[in-house]
Amino acid sequence: MNGPAGFHRNLGVIVTVTAPTDPAIAVPMPPAHPLEPLTAAELTAASGVLVAERGLGSQFRFVSIELREPPKAAVLAWSPGDEPLDRQAFVVLYERGVRATHEAVVSLTSRTVPEFRTVPGVTPPMMLEEFLACEDVVRADPRWQAAMRRRGVTDFSMAMVDPWPPGYTGPPDDPANGRIARPLTFLRTAADENGYARPVEDLIAVVDLDAMTVLGVEDHATDETLVPIPTAGGNYIPEHFLTDPTNTPAFDRLRDDLKTIDITQPDGPSFTVDGHHVRWQKWSMRLGFTPREGLVLHQVGYDDRGTVRPVVYRASMSEMFIPYADPAPVHRLKNVFDMGEVGIGLLANPLDLGCDCLGEIFYFDGVVNDQDGQPVTIPNAICLHEEDVGIAWKHTDFRSGQVEVRRMRRLVVSMICTVGNYEYGFFWYFYLDGTIEFEAKLTGIISSGAVPPGGEPGYGVMVAPQVYGPHHQHFFSVRLDLSIDGPANSVVEVDSVPIERGPANPTGTAWKTVETTLASEASAARDVDAAKARYWKVVNPESRNGLGGPVGYKLMPGHTAPVLAQPDSAFAARGRFAAHQLWVTAYDPDERYAAGAYPYQSAGDEGLPAWTAADRPLEGTDVVVWYTAGAHHIVRPEDWPVMPVTRVGFELKPVGFFDGNPALDLPRSTPHGACHHHG
Repeated sequence: MNGPAGFHRNLGVIVTVTAPTDPAIAVPMPPAHPLEPLTAAELTAASGVLVAERGLGSQFRFVSIELREPPKAAVLAWSPGDEPLDRQAFVVLYERGVRATHEAVVSLTSRTVPEFRTVPGVTPPMMLEEFLACEDVVRADPRWQAAMRRRGVTDFSMAMVDPWPPGYTGPPDDPANGRIARPLTFLRTAADENGYARPVEDLIAVVDLDAMTVLGVEDHATDETLVPIPTAGGNYIPEHFLTDPTNTPAFDRLRDDLKTIDITQPDGPSFTVDGHHVRWQKWSMRLGFTPREGLVLHQVGYDDRGTVRPVVYRASMSEMFIPYADPAPVHRLKNVFDMGEVGIGLLANPLDLGCDCLGEIFYFDGVVNDQDGQPVTIPNAICLHEEDVGIAWKHTDFRSGQVEVRRMRRLVVSMICTVGNYEYGFFWYFYLDGTIEFEAKLTGIISSGAVPPGGEPGYGVMVAPQVYGPHHQHFFSVRLDLSIDGPANSVVEVDSVPIERGPANPTGTAWKTVETTLASEASAARDVDAAKARYWKVVNPESRNGLGGPVGYKLMPGHTAPVLAQPDSAFAARGRFAAHQLWVTAYDPDERYAAGAYPYQSAGDEGLPAWTAADRPLEGTDVVVWYTAGAHHIVRPEDWPVMPVTRVGFELKPVGFFDGNPALDLPRSTPHGACHHHG
């Protein structure tokens, strides 16, 4: 990856690599706001200062470089026109020769390295250069080639070797014993064919990522149990599936009766953008981007009759955990943390107008780094647009014939990343009535397995001849650093419970809500309970609405699922944050990732379980709410060969934050006419 400016692959996506510059060049001017993400020039300066001051050689690889956000109190006290805050970069480094992970803080303001420390007992995420090199080294290995010949394959160039993180199978996988990957193999018959239609069952390679050598090849098939590679097509590209009668499913033409839908805004969009500061209707927010988290929201506020009231200080995806349920040799290793083991910002897609986003679009680029510490620009990594989503409110007075109806819009802030076979979209929606919604969209291609002709999987569903999708789950932990009218917040659990029949409930129809304040971290690991219509609200006891109650927002759970791996399993230990849908912690800026900072080859029990063991008090203080949405994926034939979008998420809805309906002031008229009439 060394060399002049050019291009390289971001797992199949073309991104721009900026040429390195001399670190002696002056530090770039500070941005207009301290939370603006690092620019390419700042990233170059950060790596240059670090290399120069610490004398880093080629054995040091830059895992990630991102803005080290200033302390919250300093950001909140800062105003435009004030002296710039110290502009810092946070850097994760990996030193190959001694298998050491380091963290550094670089001051771009003073061109110094005020912090440099070694983090013992951990290993960082897989780097892009490792991902790309892994496939070639496996295909060149004689043991892997022999295993492929057993299955009738002699053209190794068409093999797809996906470098899966290794999971954790026991003490031999401890980072001190080496940094490894466990690639899985699939087979194409053409360069742009869906190779996941031809999984190579029972074959696993183990790769030393430092030496980039194959440590071993595990072929779990005997002559009697050898599974033939499936032969039917499973393509989603028309050029293939329209000409292949074996394709599952098979079509002979594309639809020709879809009429054009145009999304037009002749007056332009209703939002404005200044740097990464976005204003839309009464909402304001700042957008950030990091290699690990991708899209980050900062300082989300709502203009309530001239006063911008804070709602969220920072929100981001914290971790993703995808455990598989099939105990077969290839599949029992699959328990991945896509953020902590790879990084969804690094894997962000450049988004296309009319395809990924529709309408009047504004795009933000994502700036990350390569392993030499040079900036990599992912164009159009974040999409910003607004869309109509039906009615906001309506009432018909049947006596007078007066009809009043208003249309609802929402602002959409989104990114999409490709993680091997899967695509994940992350969407934040902001509504005219003060509601915020998070939605994760799952699509792409399932991680497939193969069975012998006529066979049936024990822990999955057949999707094509010899091909099945193993049962699995996806858990998305979102970190919500809420600030409801300020940082002095409390979290309250609200259950709806029926009242026993008696004098207080003679008809047997009465029920009431029971509120429980989550007083400390030990009591704040909570689960969704549909039988009680459970939700949680975050309130500010120091701020009161016009009716005298505390202002707040409620977290409305969406679709989720429990972790079904046994509690004493390695999977459950590594993904313990998913054991509960809700956690609440006292604010600590260093506690950012639900499964801990370094889950790669980690045995688990880090992150939220470790932090909440302190049992810090939570009432009337600066708290962070962590919510985990779960997608329980029992694969359908309809998920093949590329799965329709599945959605999971949650809502944040104002509850007493306003004195009434905040969308009451929406105008009557729309571009399509007046939304009212008198009968």
